[in-house]
Amino acid sequence: MEPFALHARRPSNQECSRCDNAQKPADHRPQTLSHSDDMMKFLKALRKREAAQPPQPPQPQPAATKSAAGIGLKDMVLSGWMNKASGELMSGFPVGPEDKLLDIGCGEGGYALFSARRGAEIVLADIDAGKLEIARQRLEAAGAVKVTTLTTDAAPIPAADNTFSRVVAMEVLEHVDDPTAFVRELARVTAPGGLILLTVPDERIENIQKQIAPPVYFERPNHIRIFKRGELAKIVTALGLKIELETQYGFYHAVWWSLFWACENQSLSPPWHPLLEKWAETWSILLDTPDGMRIKTALDTAMPKSQVLVISKQP
Repeated sequence: MEPFALHARRPSNQECSRCDNAQKPADHRPQTLSHSDDMMKFLKALRKREAAQPPQPPQPQPAATKSAAGIGLKDMVLSGWMNKASGELMSGFPVGPEDKLLDIGCGEGGYALFSARRGAEIVLADIDAGKLEIARQRLEAAGAVKVTTLTTDAAPIPAADNTFSRVVAMEVLEHVDDPTAFVRELARVTAPGGLILLTVPDERIENIQKQIAPPVYFERPNHIRIFKRGELAKIVTALGLKIELETQYGFYHAVWWSLFWACENQSLSPPWHPLLEKWAETWSILLDTPDGMRIKTALDTAMPKSQVLVISKQP
């Protein structure tokens, strides 16, 4: 259907589009211009007021880049991921040489790579043996101290109780039949005082994906459930675990995935379709503006890619 404005009847010289008076539309033109002038004055005054405020200290930011992969990484770092200075994989989830970390559903090891570089002992677990081998080689090439692999569906996890000081399961729970049993199993293998990092796709972007992604995206073994806001937190607390951080991130990634389906013959690896590269370039320009971080934060809250929980197992 064409936009409504294309079907609207144009006002005649005897009729005004903004009132019932039989006058020429031009009679109201000075008033319209006055509104525009007032708005421009307001915006100029607002800019002057902001300029008068004391400047804020510059925030450290990753170097700008125009590649889609680079912008995605930059956006994650700005959201609290992979903080080299603090050694945190995510805010509130530090990793160091003293840790033994289990990455469930690790894929090709992208997130485990950060923890390996921090000197942690890494146990990679995935149902796909081929991806596990790629991940193992990737971590060892990066100088990982110790890497082992487990080919498993994590039901149960082939590890003893209280084995790991850190457990990671990113974008995994949406694939499992029984989320409560899965989180209980994660807690079993976590040592007292240890931390668990969970992420799941946010319900808002998942409901958008349902309208535009191929049906197989929401069929086994892919996404078989959508977590409502607060649903995962209820599962965690019911199991006696403590929530240390509950947040969300990833407006950039939410839009990226929405655009992905419009790109013919696009794989999950570069070279990226021009549409995805242009979106990355647009986001990079935004982040480099004075208000970029403030706008990013608002958009991350409004339509995030993922919900994030950092939880602890009490001693």
